Amino acid sequence: MVTGCSRADSGSNSSSAATTGAGTPATEVRLAYFPNVTHASALIGLDKGYFTQELGSGTKLTPTKFNAGPDEVSALLGGSVDIGFIGSGPAINAFAKSDGDAVRLIAGATSGGAQLVVKPEINTPQDLQGKIVADPQAGNTQDVSLKKWISDQKLTGVNVQSEDNSVTLDQFKKGAIAGAWLPEPWSSRLVNEAGAKVLVDEKTLWPNGQFPTTVIVVRKQFLDEHPQTVQAVLKAVLDANNLAAGDPAEAKAAINRQLKSLTGSALSQPVLDSSFKNIELTTDPLASRFPQLAQDQVTAGIAKSAAKVNGFFDLTALNAVLTQAGKPTVSADGLDKK
Repeated sequence: MVTGCSRADSGSNSSSAATTGAGTPATEVRLAYFPNVTHASALIGLDKGYFTQELGSGTKLTPTKFNAGPDEVSALLGGSVDIGFIGSGPAINAFAKSDGDAVRLIAGATSGGAQLVVKPEINTPQDLQGKIVADPQAGNTQDVSLKKWISDQKLTGVNVQSEDNSVTLDQFKKGAIAGAWLPEPWSSRLVNEAGAKVLVDEKTLWPNGQFPTTVIVVRKQFLDEHPQTVQAVLKAVLDANNLAAGDPAEAKAAINRQLKSLTGSALSQPVLDSSFKNIELTTDPLASRFPQLAQDQVTAGIAKSAAKVNGFFDLTALNAVLTQAGKPTVSADGLDKK
């Protein structure tokens, strides 16, 4: 299911330079993203030229590829990236590490698209006792989800191994690991190319099957100085979502062209179809989930205490773009206020 936005709510009271017209267009925007189907709107926007089109000739677009959230967090906090598509877990970490000063969450990107896939003989959580289960990187979104699930299941003998997704696929094929908690397209690749099966679809663990796999964050200084540029980027995201809703075949083709360019190989049609089916493109960041996501990091042993996410959200630019497009606005669920 692909939508330009989801839950209608006009209750957001965020305020920034985006509503006042202050600031100037940036001469360059450095955009971070992953070569994953869960970053579909970024891939579509790059392939179809939507970002360049919306930014205009006066702003240079510099896309930067990352493979996991913690590395992107370092780039954001170090000032080498301006706007980033990123997992919800690392997004929270970026906000917490900067004491709430450096970054703001400005939109959602993707809901869903993460699964625990396992060997065919694994039928219950208990079957994973004494086994190795992989995820993309320690502290990333899927790492938190996996470790929180292990804790909920009261499993004490599961060895979590963080590694690059391509390594995980090879390790699974060799029989070196019993399973992996992965984002799309990697979970579908293990199923279609290596004979894995889905033990847990993360959608089943959240109300209405919705959880923020990918969100969009921006350096606060960049947002304050260049609100027009932020709005232009969000318009491009909406363009990508509209294409996905109206012409899913072309959207999938655009994703695959980008993945081939970035990784050297395209996805098979079954993997692409499965991956795309498992995600929902939505600019709604599902703000109400974030206090739980912060608490999950504690349950997973990633953090000692739950990060405070009040003040993390600024949906002003997004809601301006949605209003201009004639679409319902989305809510920060009170998390736009300290």
